[in-house]
Amino acid sequence: DVRRQETKGRALLEAVRRCNLEDYSLEEEATMCRNIKTLFNFDPPATELEIRDASLQFVRKLSGLNVPSSANDAAFERAVQDVTAAARVLIRSLVTTAGPRYRDPEVP
Repeated sequence: DVRRQETKGRALLEAVRRCNLEDYSLEEEATMCRNIKTLFNFDPPATELEIRDASLQFVRKLSGLNVPSSANDAAFERAVQDVTAAARVLIRSLVTTAGPRYRDPEVP
């Protein structure tokens, strides 16, 4: 099941790469994504919860919905799962020669 999600995640990641997300830079819309944080190359590494939270914010941004209606709930949750899988693949696939960044102990 995880492999299937990761395969779908790769396809979704490619689709996202083809989109020009820079068009969504209006200040009022940007506030929806203010909580998305860099998750690559940290010590300790990003947790599954952090990856899912960032994915949730991304789906909220794309859909313009903070909380989906019951009619859209299944599609919204599926999108969160797919983006989470894509993010997981991305974070695991990236390489760097830089040393890991350490988290600020003062920031939760």
